[in-house]
Amino acid sequence: MYTFAANLVKLILTLFGRLRVHQKENIPKGKDGYVIACTHTGWVDILWLGVSMLPTKIHYMAKKELFKSKGLKWLMEHLNAFPVDRENPGPSTIKVPRRLLAEGKVVGIFPSGTRTSEEVPLKRGAVTIAGHSKVPILPVAYAGPNNFTDLFKRVKPHIIYGEPIYLPEGMSKKEGMEVMMEQLNVALNQLQEQLKES
Repeated sequence: MYTFAANLVKLILTLFGRLRVHQKENIPKGKDGYVIACTHTGWVDILWLGVSMLPTKIHYMAKKELFKSKGLKWLMEHLNAFPVDRENPGPSTIKVPRRLLAEGKVVGIFPSGTRTSEEVPLKRGAVTIAGHSKVPILPVAYAGPNNFTDLFKRVKPHIIYGEPIYLPEGMSKKEGMEVMMEQLNVALNQLQEQLKES
């Protein structure tokens, strides 16, 4: 279902403009899992991110409100999304992504926590999950159409991959995750600046 849906989305979106992918060589190779942390400005970036990673499948962390109706819940689950309570995150929040990462899967998180074109403080979910799972974070930035209006204006989509961020050695996990948080923030800002110049 995921591969079929992703290829269908790719076909439809390409009608409005071809995606340009930059620095795809930074995507980790091998069978180990990792976390993708991507900027989030609209619903289109979620689709293009999934398309750009094909044939690799992304397991998206999504707000639990999207799973309330039976139809939408079915769709979200078949697109490899899993619910998270953003208002009351607890220890159980990281159980599902940690299991997926242990199985060598890729977990997609939008660390801004909401769709925004402004620079906002990043939420700690991506770093917490990656740190406890001892997997890298792959920073990704998107620039392009955010809605139907942008699509019809044929705004060109771009995705850029940064270098993976690893939990530093030689320090406590808490200290290491603080460093990862700083590095992720810097990386996402730099990637967005690179896209503005491209």
